[in-house]
Amino acid sequence: MKADKIEKDIKIFYVTAKSFPDGIQDAHDRLHTMVPFSKERKYFGISRPENGKIIYRVGTEETFAGESEKYQCDTLIIKSGNYVSTVVEDFRKDKTSISKAFEELLKQPNLDPEGYCVEWYANDKEEVKCMIRLNQ
Repeated sequence: MKADKIEKDIKIFYVTAKSFPDGIQDAHDRLHTMVPFSKERKYFGISRPENGKIIYRVGTEETFAGESEKYQCDTLIIKSGNYVSTVVEDFRKDKTSISKAFEELLKQPNLDPEGYCVEWYANDKEEVKCMIRLNQ
């Protein structure tokens, strides 16, 4: 685990998985149908408990004003600040690897109680950065 910093807020638009964890792949597929994979974009998986169940959203950074409206998607902000993080390599080989990474990250002290578990698919490799915002 390491410390990470997001320098500025990231506005994303997203689709919500119909269920967790079973609906995750479908949510990714729906987003990529609208916005095909591009190395120029940042893609995220965002989750947290809401009303007693885990809500999972998959989104991408808004690249121009009004893009979320174009796709009729809701938006949220990944807040700037300090995060605790770890990188999961070859995550497709072990479908539990991301949840295991978050289990460890969630043990860290001083987590932002309003924060999200953030999966940042920052490149086209088979790796993902798992992050949780710290209380500021």
